[in-house]
Amino acid sequence: MICDLHCHTKLSDGSLGIEEVIDQAKRMGIDWISITDHDTMASFSRADVLGERSDIKILHGVELSAWDKERNSKVHILCYAPSKPDRLEGLCLKSCEIRKACSKEMIDKVMKKFPIPLESILRHTTSSKSIFKQHIMRALIDYGYALEFYGDLDRELFNPQSGSCYVEREYPDVNFVIDLIHTAKGVAVMAHPAQYDNIELLEELAKKGKIDGVEVDHYSADESYRKELSALAEKYGLIETGGSDFHGLYNNVPSHLGSRSTTKANLDRILKLASKKQKE
Repeated sequence: MICDLHCHTKLSDGSLGIEEVIDQAKRMGIDWISITDHDTMASFSRADVLGERSDIKILHGVELSAWDKERNSKVHILCYAPSKPDRLEGLCLKSCEIRKACSKEMIDKVMKKFPIPLESILRHTTSSKSIFKQHIMRALIDYGYALEFYGDLDRELFNPQSGSCYVEREYPDVNFVIDLIHTAKGVAVMAHPAQYDNIELLEELAKKGKIDGVEVDHYSADESYRKELSALAEKYGLIETGGSDFHGLYNNVPSHLGSRSTTKANLDRILKLASKKQKE
């Protein structure tokens, strides 16, 4: 069984629409898929309809932006199967507004360096609930200032430590985000800890019994890091998930749908826990 529980569409920073993603999942022989767009649950109803038509099981999901205030760093939390998703709408709206504000500042800085029209960026965001740096880079590529999304120009402009046009602000506190996920009767899983060096936070949350799972099978984690995550998951009884983190054209490494997967045993744990929360 192939269960890809992490992918993105045009609703956030993916290059394909919901229908294209589900059609590709069908071609790939994927059994379960979760569309986990950033800070939006707009995919839920459409994915259900298309999934039923394609005979693919859909697990509702959303990737929520959060902030580790103790270490002053970003963290992403995957929420699966929230039976009260309306309780997350305010959080999603707030995080999208934070991202839009950052992106507008980045766009202003980029346009001072490169004479591209604002429309060249915005035309790539028409389906998205936010503006992402990938949309800005796509406009720069369209106008010949770069040939790739993650090359020298991207590092010069958007490197989180040294990028001349990079803007970041705090997202909602990670403890608040996880509490809200549980209020929404969802399952909270830390996404790709290697990407933002969140392993210390992961253990801290696990010790408190706040986090339900961790994404172990992700391209950002090498074999050694995955073993460390699995050991922590076993120690604290966490669910282990995996997913391609598919973005299509906007992938920063080659990662096709189904290239990473969640085991059936762990999928069953998610479904069982979600069912238990729904009854509480």
